[in-house]
Amino acid sequence: MGKIIEHLNWRYATKKFDSSKKLSKDKIDIIKEAFNLTATSFGLQTISLVIVSNDDLKASLVPHAYYQNQVSEASHLLVICIQDDISDSDVNLYFNSVKNIRNTPETILNPFRKNLLKTMQGKSVENRQLWSKNQAYIALGNLMTVCAVEGIDSCPMEGFIPEKYDEVLELNKKGLKSVLLLPIGYRADDDMFATLKKVRKPLNETIIEIK
Repeated sequence: MGKIIEHLNWRYATKKFDSSKKLSKDKIDIIKEAFNLTATSFGLQTISLVIVSNDDLKASLVPHAYYQNQVSEASHLLVICIQDDISDSDVNLYFNSVKNIRNTPETILNPFRKNLLKTMQGKSVENRQLWSKNQAYIALGNLMTVCAVEGIDSCPMEGFIPEKYDEVLELNKKGLKSVLLLPIGYRADDDMFATLKKVRKPLNETIIEIK
């Protein structure tokens, strides 16, 4: 089968990282670019990525992730965040960027701009945050695949206390809220989960083909 399937079979939710092995700057640069290239609804990019490499800071975050040691053992901790709200200025900034980068006339953009402004204004703050959180999951999946292709181990995590992460990382000062974690690095030689066979349903139970 294709190389991508080989990489995805190699990937697993790493339970124990080798803390002595650190990701190179080149690898982190790939992660940054991949995150920025993630598809988001309307292209608004209401998500941000916080990359934590400081060992002491990572250690301080372990208790707020229910003592899951991957947070501190990993080379880097990725914290996927959403904006605490989406304003008219966010929408206008996006369309202004489209206009500048693609030289798209305002006459073409204006109907789409008005429609998206109306859509966001019609949502509650809670629903706008939920909408952004859905984009965060798209980014998580994208990063996990990129990591697998690059030979980087990862472990997606929802099990943490976002309010504590927001406090420790001072995300509230940046208008952000943490929603997902992705410790990344290299698996430890004695991580027993690395050699376990994947448990998946047969394709005929998860795939529906309509011809």
